[in-house]
Amino acid sequence: MAEATDDSNDIEKLYEFGERLNEAKDKSQHRQEYEGIIAAANGSGKAKQLAAQLIPKFFKFFPQLAEQAIEQQWYLCEDEELGVRVQAIRGLPLFCKDTPEHLSKILDILGPLLVAGENVERDAVHKALMTLLRQDVKTSLTALFKHIGSIEDRSAEDLSTWESIREKTLLFLRDKVFPLKMELLKPEEVQKHITTLVKQNLQDVTAAEFKMFMDFLKSLSLFGRDAPAERIQELVEIIEGQADLDAQFNVSDADHIERYILCLSMALPFFKRGASAIKFLNYLNKQIVPVFDKLPEERRLDLLKNLSECSLYATTQDSRQLLPSLVQLLKKYMVRRKIEEINYTCIECLLYTFHHLAHKAPNATNSLCGYKIVTGQPSDRLGEDFSEQYKDFTERLSTVEDLARAMIKKLTQGMSDQNKAMAAAKTEDEKDAIKTQKQNATFTLRACNNILAMTQPLHTKTPTFIGDQKVNLSWKEVAKPSGPSTAAVAGQKRPAATTNVSSNNATKKGRGAGGMQHQLVNKAFAGIYDAGRSSGRGGRSWRVRGRRGSYR
Repeated sequence: MAEATDDSNDIEKLYEFGERLNEAKDKSQHRQEYEGIIAAANGSGKAKQLAAQLIPKFFKFFPQLAEQAIEQQWYLCEDEELGVRVQAIRGLPLFCKDTPEHLSKILDILGPLLVAGENVERDAVHKALMTLLRQDVKTSLTALFKHIGSIEDRSAEDLSTWESIREKTLLFLRDKVFPLKMELLKPEEVQKHITTLVKQNLQDVTAAEFKMFMDFLKSLSLFGRDAPAERIQELVEIIEGQADLDAQFNVSDADHIERYILCLSMALPFFKRGASAIKFLNYLNKQIVPVFDKLPEERRLDLLKNLSECSLYATTQDSRQLLPSLVQLLKKYMVRRKIEEINYTCIECLLYTFHHLAHKAPNATNSLCGYKIVTGQPSDRLGEDFSEQYKDFTERLSTVEDLARAMIKKLTQGMSDQNKAMAAAKTEDEKDAIKTQKQNATFTLRACNNILAMTQPLHTKTPTFIGDQKVNLSWKEVAKPSGPSTAAVAGQKRPAATTNVSSNNATKKGRGAGGMQHQLVNKAFAGIYDAGRSSGRGGRSWRVRGRRGSYR
């Protein structure tokens, strides 16, 4: 009974203080009433809720009590009663409405509250943050990104808490802020500001977090269709930083090669828009190619696929530097004797890369392959005898052609058997297995067709190198023609405009017309948030400065 009486008295006093302040013309002269409101925040649950409304309401009139008032509201945000916490959180933006100098302090309070477990409490935090973002987006973003930075200078005791806050902050940015970029981030100066914040906080991110940030940045109008090449280069430089291109490559570091391949995949669209690929290509040439044989087979193929697409954007100087290493790799895969096991996709990648590099530096192939290409430059080296190189290279081409033709014949015959097996299959598992076989056969068939298309011009002393994209790489989907299908398979006439335009419905998922250059990226980055950072980081991740678990 006594507690109920005290509760009633506390509430009555609060209403009395509130009425006096409401009626006062010069509210600043009623300091005693406002101090009473602050003190009442230590009372009963209902009194706390009422105080949580009144403290921010009259806050602007008592600047000398600002620190005390904010501290008390913060205390209420951590109260045991949910109703008190929610009311206190809802009142936080009012501290900044007329006194924006307190914005950073209030944001520092709201950030850790993102880990709230109750939906109504979490919604209150989200709404409060959105209110402050609309008031001052630059200051608000700066405060939020404080919770994303590096682990450095954090004690072991608060590491778990910090991880939780960091995760919730990332989710808030992804789900609440980024979708409203047209409203919140429209001014160019704001876009530049958040770009800077992202760059400053990428020292310690997982692979999926990095992809999230890059997807967001490239969606900004700052980096839109009309952005100059130097601005697109800024995105490539961010990716280069994640690829760790200044570090010495260690072939035993599986994480580094994965990171290099994924970052190169991410950078490819920006090379198409005028950004430079030189750092990626130089690193590949100087650091990775010398130890290429020591890489796992799967990583070699991934690397060669990306290299083939990147070769389109190599400069003349890049091409001249890369060609010697490229030709050596090509010879390793283009054997001189006919063998059963040969990786046609790797040869396809290397031939495609060779054509595009040689197209930009044709006379560099004179000493490498024994050609007689005349450009009028001393580097033509026409007075030297490279006949042995020509003989060796063309013999390898002939061997690969024979193997490719034999494989085409084998695959074509096998497709008939696979169709019969599909018709006879009774279970879904059997059908899936046959579908996989047919898909693999289609890919190999494409690769063999491409190999023949690319080797044939290379038998002459003065070959014409392919410098456009008329060869469609075997793993890339081709856009469907609007008219009747012109799909080509072995034994059918191919259109003159393209090479290897066979269709493959089994590979459409996750890719748009024109290719699947992001398949590797999306596969590696998938599921980080659904699976949860604490349980393996949702799949693959990388570590840049040693916080996250290894990539594998």
